[in-house]
Amino acid sequence: MRWDMEAVATPVAYKLLAATVMPRPIAWVVTQDAMGRVNAAPYSFFNVMGSAPPTVALGMLADPERGFKDSARNILETGEFVINLVPERLVAAANQTSINAPFGVDELALAGLATTPSTHIAPPRISESPVAFECRRHTTVETGPHQLLVIGQVIAVHIADRFVLNVERAHIDTPALDLVARSYGSDYVRSHDTFQLHRPIWAEPAKTV
Repeated sequence: MRWDMEAVATPVAYKLLAATVMPRPIAWVVTQDAMGRVNAAPYSFFNVMGSAPPTVALGMLADPERGFKDSARNILETGEFVINLVPERLVAAANQTSINAPFGVDELALAGLATTPSTHIAPPRISESPVAFECRRHTTVETGPHQLLVIGQVIAVHIADRFVLNVERAHIDTPALDLVARSYGSDYVRSHDTFQLHRPIWAEPAKTV
């Protein structure tokens, strides 16, 4: 079966992408507008894009009725945002912040979440999140009507002390973070079902059986 994407409706295009590109990590994005009002929302069109400089990318889709969502508006206005990662114990709270609230509503307060001031930027980070990236906007590309691709430069990484195994070597207890990802529909994926597969080296090709 083939879908020519220029010919399908937007909801169909979304379903085809979300049902096949999975699992997708969740960026729990906190922004702040010029008046100091805080906004939070989860985004699953997200990933790390580089390490020199450290960069992340967010795909921010339009609201069908209101155009740019608060997160996108605030990033365009201030150029700053925090990406918090979502452990399973906070997934219900993250989902609560996805509510289609009116502009200016503090979703963090709605979900009963405390915040901690960031070091370099105005938007705070979510206190209970085990990992947070302070980011400044590097580039934004409007890929469609009120649809943004945001590339952010990570200027600070916060990881809760209990998950840091070795500071000098940056060894992190990744399984203990207990992060979740988005799947298709309303489904989520846990991050514990893993396996190892070492990358081959040209000088030592993998043995064949």
